[in-house]
Amino acid sequence: MYLKHGSPVKMMESYIAVLTKGICQSEENGSFLSKDFDARKAYLAGSIKDIVSQFGMETVILHTALMLKKRIVVYHPKIEAVQEFTRTLPALVWHRQDWTILHSYVHLDADELEALQMCPGYVAGFVDLEVSNRADLYDVFVNLADSEITIAPPAKEAMTMGKLHKEIGQLIVQSAEDPEKSDSQVIQDISLKTKEIFTNLAPFSEVSGDGEKRVLNYEALKQRRLPPATENFLYHLAAAEQMLKI
Repeated sequence: MYLKHGSPVKMMESYIAVLTKGICQSEENGSFLSKDFDARKAYLAGSIKDIVSQFGMETVILHTALMLKKRIVVYHPKIEAVQEFTRTLPALVWHRQDWTILHSYVHLDADELEALQMCPGYVAGFVDLEVSNRADLYDVFVNLADSEITIAPPAKEAMTMGKLHKEIGQLIVQSAEDPEKSDSQVIQDISLKTKEIFTNLAPFSEVSGDGEKRVLNYEALKQRRLPPATENFLYHLAAAEQMLKI
């Protein structure tokens, strides 16, 4: 297009047409339609089943960290392994449809780390093992090369595991190990369990004073006398969803 018109304006017009109308037409190449390229197919490019095959029940740590919008750092010396693994993680919280939390290749560079630390919760990939000594960067550290997941001490209270987490972990493992199920079906199973968790949280929420959003009624949650780990998790989930009264 640039060779034909000699101006970037025509290129910009096509770009804006895709952005606003989802279509771009050219005489040489025909029409481009955004709807022909479903973003969800890109979201499903990685394999949840591979993650569960590697980490088993510990996958629930990753699920919990993502639910609570914690900072996850993933290390492997090979960038391909880091990128394939990290791009799959947001699928564990499919209900959010949020891949903006993904920073799949970060260097231990001051500017990059400063930008990363401005994000409230993220999944960040590194190929430098030195990142394991940067406890200020993560709540959960995944050493892909050694198949190890570590919870940083300051995050352990929020990440306390209980009966609910065991149920979620078992569901994830059973679903992923079913040879009849595809990755998308495993994601669907996890998503249904996630909806169930939010349904459990609903009775403890109320409309805020300004009537704009629902907030957690902490007294109602405490009066229910749930297992401590479940109560703790629901409280921190409400915090992650910005449901706490200010």
